Amino acid sequence: MATENIPANIHLGDGLTVSPLGFGGMALTGVYGDIEPAQPLKTLHHAVDAGITFIDTADVYGQGSNEELIAQLLKDRRDEVQLATKFGILGNVRTGYSEVRGDAAYVKQAAEDSLRRLSTDTIDLYYMHRRDLRVPIVETVEAMAELVREGKVRHLGLSEVTAEELREASAVHPIAAVQSEWSIWSRDVERNVVPAARELGTGFVPYSPLGRGFLTGTVNASDLGEGDFRHRIPRFADGAIDANQAVVAAVRTVADEQNATPAQVALAWLFAQGRRLGIPVVPIPGTRRAERLDENLGSLSLELSAAQLDALDGAASAVVGSRSADPNWVSQGRE
Repeated sequence: MATENIPANIHLGDGLTVSPLGFGGMALTGVYGDIEPAQPLKTLHHAVDAGITFIDTADVYGQGSNEELIAQLLKDRRDEVQLATKFGILGNVRTGYSEVRGDAAYVKQAAEDSLRRLSTDTIDLYYMHRRDLRVPIVETVEAMAELVREGKVRHLGLSEVTAEELREASAVHPIAAVQSEWSIWSRDVERNVVPAARELGTGFVPYSPLGRGFLTGTVNASDLGEGDFRHRIPRFADGAIDANQAVVAAVRTVADEQNATPAQVALAWLFAQGRRLGIPVVPIPGTRRAERLDENLGSLSLELSAAQLDALDGAASAVVGSRSADPNWVSQGRE
């Protein structure tokens, strides 16, 4: 799919403009199992070739190796990419996290480390990955704002914050984007966080918009390998993963009506939900395969009917299990 076929770029907040669909890089570092070594860079180049130029990573993905991978893309294509990365989580995505840090000294050091691994002078969007509950959020954001003044960061973002935390942060510096899980089966952010973001002029970047692959209709209990990160998520536990196939069935029904794929329907629902709630939405699905990127791009031209939207809205009531093993790890547990 050529770049000229992609709809116009989206304005998030604070003047940040990105491609209408982003790319989440976490899956390229093996959190869902092993990956062929040469594939990740090929997939990244294909994304940019196709017009997906909003690339999202984090320092914790692969303990820095994901940023180093993306540096290989940036080497020749930095001007084509809107680069987002995140700080604050220490540990291993596949085996568990050890700590969250948001103190000013750590913010500064984390940014320097990310800039070095990414081999770039500036990060377009720098997120606080998780809230350090031991540190006032204004202290963390003040340290992030200093990075903007130094020219090392262009825009600030927050991940999995509550509405009140977003308001406190925005009083220190404009927040361009909030990143939280949001999809057909994860809608808790609609109660408080999305309205606050709309009020403050902050865009929304849904991660796991395809339910960590589940909403595509291609994931069953037997598909999760030994090293798969999803074993730690209650929705993928024994029993729950089978019960949640009812949600997939609703998505697949709409997909059949639209002559589309379940992934395209799940993404089209998010675009429609953003319009209904009056907030710019740029999902960042991740994938290892170039053909999945092309499939995801097809969602940008898919229009769902009112009846189809109602059917998908109702599917959320069938979800079994929380989206996080620790409720306080995400905004849902602190609201």
